[in-house]
Amino acid sequence: MQIRLATPKDLPAINEIYNQAVRKRYCTADLEEISMEEREKWFTSHIPNKYPVFVMEENKVIIGWMCYSPYRQGRRALQTALEVSYYLHDDHQGKGMGSQLMDFAIKQASQYHIKHLFAILLEPNMASIKLLEKFGFERWACLPNIANVDGEWCSHVYYGREI
Repeated sequence: MQIRLATPKDLPAINEIYNQAVRKRYCTADLEEISMEEREKWFTSHIPNKYPVFVMEENKVIIGWMCYSPYRQGRRALQTALEVSYYLHDDHQGKGMGSQLMDFAIKQASQYHIKHLFAILLEPNMASIKLLEKFGFERWACLPNIANVDGEWCSHVYYGREI
């Protein structure tokens, strides 16, 4: 198992893993799959020395990825609070890979001057909530019933921790 910085050649695998989450529902607030053009723009905004994207490989096959993203970009008082996002290929969920990605995200955070790390998710995503709580994240906020996923309303929750 290896975790490394993502490169543009990794984008098809990153995008497919993300789109699996879109298709499953409640793993992201996106309701339609992301195009490669959108993914390329997203990747360009993730400056490697500030907001890196990492991929997890097994036998040279990308099985998951994680990234740090700015919170309220440009608001300097919030520059050390970053969002962490993480996704695993469907075939590799429930095998401890998410724990490896989260452990990596926490250990790398200080290198990127992160003081607070948080995740934003839909409340029905219990697998992510359990993972976050396992790593010391606490529920910081709830935006009640603001997400409409296929006619079902659910809350958007923030889980965070100090590094």
